[in-house]
Amino acid sequence: MNQDMVSEQFGTLRGLVRLGLAYAETGVGLAPTSAPALDGVSRLVFVCHGNICRSAFAEAAARKMGMNAASFGLSTKSGQPAYPSAVAYAGLSGLDLSGHKTTAKEDFLPAEGDLLLAMEVRQLRRLRADQRLSHMPRALLGSYAPIPIPHLHDPYELSEAYLKVCLDRIERAVSALRDAYPGARAS
Repeated sequence: MNQDMVSEQFGTLRGLVRLGLAYAETGVGLAPTSAPALDGVSRLVFVCHGNICRSAFAEAAARKMGMNAASFGLSTKSGQPAYPSAVAYAGLSGLDLSGHKTTAKEDFLPAEGDLLLAMEVRQLRRLRADQRLSHMPRALLGSYAPIPIPHLHDPYELSEAYLKVCLDRIERAVSALRDAYPGARAS
């Protein structure tokens, strides 16, 4: 596998390695997921590191598809704008991230019926360790993609090609969520 392919498909060599580890962890049941009741999900909550690329894009895609959605970051402060490259790519997909403002984990208000959807296994661990969020059902967003991909590596400051690949994977996974959780459709 050459460096260009790794960069385009996985972001970095670290992204490829983390994907391999995520396949192993999910394959043997070590990923700290917590399955929701299908009819108990009324809002999709997307979680990533900074809430400026992946989770922001997923929330916008879900809302465009008619879903109740929210997002937050595990390591951010509230009120920051989305990553400019993500804003630009979202516009090409018919999504508007220009007004997005980050939400820090501490400022996120959980609600009954939330399904937390992380981008990486290590984010699931942080959600499980958080006393406010540990009881909530959680899953990996990429596991809903047509070809499951349990690690959606952060595209922040990586190649434009990988940003497009990552956000396209997210959009396809969100589309599958629409069918999997009809209770999360906006009224």
